[in-house]
Amino acid sequence: MTNFSQWLPDAAARHIAVPTESDDKYSRGVLGVITGSDQYPGAAVLGVEAALRTGVGMVRYLGGERVSTLVLQRRPEAVTSEGRVQAWLIGSGTDYANRDDDSRAATTLALAQSLPTVLDGGALALHAASGGPVVITPHHGELARLLGVGRDVIAADPGTWAERAAAELGVTVLLKGHQSFVSGGGLSLVAASAPNWLATAGSGDALAGILGALVATHSEEAAADPGCLARLAASAAVLHGLAGQRASAGGPVTILDLAAALPPTIAGLLASPGEG
Repeated sequence: MTNFSQWLPDAAARHIAVPTESDDKYSRGVLGVITGSDQYPGAAVLGVEAALRTGVGMVRYLGGERVSTLVLQRRPEAVTSEGRVQAWLIGSGTDYANRDDDSRAATTLALAQSLPTVLDGGALALHAASGGPVVITPHHGELARLLGVGRDVIAADPGTWAERAAAELGVTVLLKGHQSFVSGGGLSLVAASAPNWLATAGSGDALAGILGALVATHSEEAAADPGCLARLAASAAVLHGLAGQRASAGGPVTILDLAAALPPTIAGLLASPGEG
């Protein structure tokens, strides 16, 4: 894994889009989100929460009535109707094979737009259906299933397998773990800011939301620069880890705590990039 470069807070800080006086909610980036299910509705809530707290002009959530209601109860500023987006986040908390017809249709239409897209959870295998740049966010077990190898094989050398998956699948890969390995666009990066307490349910949903927000706010760059998604993915992993550290303060942490820690974490990075 000597090919991997450490992605540090100062590098992540350079990939945070800071709004200017001339910005509006559309120019700040609109993230389309198709996540969650009746079985795992919290994945949608956590992803939307994390995306909004990372900084995006709008989150446009498309999902079933029950999950949409829960999203709106937590984040009433979310929009639950179709419209223009700059990037997509799809799949957290879903099993694509068991999706209802409406969700399946929405996913098909979203992928056909060829926009920069984050694929998580049940949508990982849909990478070939998108005409735009794609970043997938598997954990070790998910990447093992995707590539048809054993989980222990991935765990023994995650960096090598992140690179191999990126090359074989033609996507950017964010392989989640205590250390997150990113490969794609000719870059191999590793982020290692996450505390052990973040090994908890919902952590990956929040990471996907953070990444979705970064991609939506850098949509044009992601479409034009093959290495952009890798840098954004590594930046998302750094933000996720630093916010987890802040929320934990050395003890247990919930994912809503992590999301609440994102704004002060980002403010700290912008004020002093080396610290967070």
